[in-house]
Amino acid sequence: MGKPHSPKSLHIALFPFMSKGHTIPLLHLTKLIHNHRPHATFTVFTTPANEPFISSSLSTLSPNTVTIISLPFSALNNDGIIPPGIESTDQLPSMSLFHSFAFSTKNLQPHFETALENIKKGNNPITFLISDAFLYWTQESASKFNLLRLVFYGMSSYVHAICGAVFGNKLFSGVEDGDLTIQVPDFPWISVKKHDFDSFFHLNDPQDPRVDFLIKVQTATSMSFGTVVNSFVELEQPFVHYVNSNLLRKSWCVGPLCLAQNPTLESPEKPPYWIEWLDKNMANQDQKNPILYIAFGSQAEISSEQLKEIMTGLEDSKAGFLWALRIKPSQQKVVEGFEEKVKERGLVVKEWVGQREILEHESVQGFLSHCGWNSTIETICAGVPILAWPMMADQHLNSKMVAEEIGVGLRVEIVDGFVKWDGLSKMVKVLMEGEMGKVVRKKVKELSEVAKKSVEEGGSSWSNVETLLNETLEMGKTKIIDIKEEN
Repeated sequence: MGKPHSPKSLHIALFPFMSKGHTIPLLHLTKLIHNHRPHATFTVFTTPANEPFISSSLSTLSPNTVTIISLPFSALNNDGIIPPGIESTDQLPSMSLFHSFAFSTKNLQPHFETALENIKKGNNPITFLISDAFLYWTQESASKFNLLRLVFYGMSSYVHAICGAVFGNKLFSGVEDGDLTIQVPDFPWISVKKHDFDSFFHLNDPQDPRVDFLIKVQTATSMSFGTVVNSFVELEQPFVHYVNSNLLRKSWCVGPLCLAQNPTLESPEKPPYWIEWLDKNMANQDQKNPILYIAFGSQAEISSEQLKEIMTGLEDSKAGFLWALRIKPSQQKVVEGFEEKVKERGLVVKEWVGQREILEHESVQGFLSHCGWNSTIETICAGVPILAWPMMADQHLNSKMVAEEIGVGLRVEIVDGFVKWDGLSKMVKVLMEGEMGKVVRKKVKELSEVAKKSVEEGGSSWSNVETLLNETLEMGKTKIIDIKEEN
């Protein structure tokens, strides 16, 4: 491995944004750094309701390696629209409340700075801080305590690069037609439409809270030491180069971070029933059926009308499937009877599932996904092709990357934000049985091997972790010396 360091020479503070999709990769990063520097210590900042999940996730690390500090938090702010007791976006009744919640995290800042002051008085000073991009205000705190800050972005370099090129060149200025195709000057092989971008990307009123939030995040990032990206260079090389050359001060691709976590079950003698169902499918030689895994993330809001179309489309496709279904209590009647109809070839799971375990299962041969970046990188690692159905944020560009840039998936037919049952059924058949499905399946399996090699010793991501740690350790030491001289 890399240059050894004495115990307590490397102390890393981490502050994940309060959302499972943002927290899990940072916890994987903690384990990854621990693999590189077994003597490093970590302090993870969070809130009381999120502490148990973080504690459980990091329980496999060596004793005395991790300290978790829970900061008192209330999402109540001036608008008062967030229900009390909510400490994660996963609990929000609607994603329309996201920006109110994100701004309310600034209520944590005084408690965060008190904790930093207490650590400063101890004998194990923080070498550097890694905090989520959405926690923009931690940059102010880091500067106040002379701490080097790295920003964790839960997006690909492709999304950063395309957004930078499109909006930097004002490609959509004066464009009204959302389906008009425009070539990207910095990437002439790529053409984009306004509909490839979430609606908030097109806002320009600085008083709009969505614009204000984006500006605060970008400003704080520009003041940081650099960004950490959950990707590997080989996956998106021209976009990594563009980001490093044109947009950010420094960027390190250190992923896929999910590979730092072994997907093996903790209690393999008692696997969950959905794994048993997949095992049974593999064991049935007469009716062995390739399985389509279906999941749209923890924050997708699917209408009852759309649910009906999905169910009809799955029935018509005749494909085997495992659907991790998240619905509102009011939608229970909509799906009533569906499980009975499809029980011979489909399973509906209405609770949390181990997604990576499912994707790694031999019987799973496709993934109908919202194309959140975590899900995209996990399915690439598992060598499972994607049927992309983007719904919000960066997912539209991720699906474009998946289908057009790296060729590991196909896209569903979306008209005015809606997917009809016949279009869904057709594309499920194409992915699971058709020639195009075979092509993308071959490509994703090739990329899966590249992903695994990138995190092995000497691989691109392995080397980037070493470079990042060595650079930040030296910079962190310099800052610690400066603090001591000031005192």
